[in-house]
Amino acid sequence: MNAPRPDDATSAWSARRTHHWQDWSLDALLAAREASGATVSLVVPARNEAATVGDVVTRVRERLVETARLLDEIVVIDSDSTDGTAQAAADAGAVVHAAADIRPDLGWAPGKGEAMWKSLFVTRGDVLVFMDADLREWDTHFVPGLLGPLLTDPTVGLVKGFYERPLDVEGGGPYDGGRVTELVARPLIALAFPELAGLVQPLAGEWAVRRDLFGSLSVPTGYAVELAALVDTLRARGADAIAQVDLGRRSHRHQGLADLGAMATQILAAVARRTGEVAGVDTVGLRQFVRTEAGAVPHLRAVTVGERPPQRTVLAPEETA
Repeated sequence: MNAPRPDDATSAWSARRTHHWQDWSLDALLAAREASGATVSLVVPARNEAATVGDVVTRVRERLVETARLLDEIVVIDSDSTDGTAQAAADAGAVVHAAADIRPDLGWAPGKGEAMWKSLFVTRGDVLVFMDADLREWDTHFVPGLLGPLLTDPTVGLVKGFYERPLDVEGGGPYDGGRVTELVARPLIALAFPELAGLVQPLAGEWAVRRDLFGSLSVPTGYAVELAALVDTLRARGADAIAQVDLGRRSHRHQGLADLGAMATQILAAVARRTGEVAGVDTVGLRQFVRTEAGAVPHLRAVTVGERPPQRTVLAPEETA
């Protein structure tokens, strides 16, 4: 019998580990959670999202803490916001921590991954669910959908969400909002990690992971955290430890092209680190150009590409005294 081609293997994995959020009723998940004794934390990393973070927290709290009691806590990690993000989140009922104030002995770096890594020090859930703070078109079924595989299958360690993610332009397709996914992450996966090619949205901000797994991973401080977690989980536990769930539709604030360039740089750096091409680099100088009356003017942007070590290897403050 011939060995399966990579695309055949990917199709088999995708069919086996791909779900829809409606595959589990809320009652079934509550029963599974009680049977396992698992605790669940929702973590919302946020930076300058005062306009939307309150709605995210309020809706999830009302539905999944006060009514269904699927979550044990909602924690917002504020990453150096300059608007009213922290106050809006607290007013909505979240426990709010400034990333810079969590384990200050470890220092602080700007970035989404840093906030998520720091969340391991201030949450108590056996399972962590991550949601972005800038959601505009979404619903609370995102959370139970992501929890479905983790609460019902002990072999699953990490769950990615996927959804229609439109770009607000004429003629845009259902997945066109994920520009860095299509132009950077998916080609990288095809070249270096074809076992992950069955994932619809590897960079999705809505995902869930077991605490013991996330605490064992190196975490990029920026936007590469999602792809790095997938690659490292694949290597440590195999493709069957990863599942994905169709969550329907999601929309959010889109970033400008220059910011997407910085995100792409962080993702490329994380992959290069994992393939042995780059090691020990914490900052990359990204040269971008702006158009002025004088012509194309270069702008050098410092992009942080550093990583945090596995959280479980970090000593407690009393151990370092």
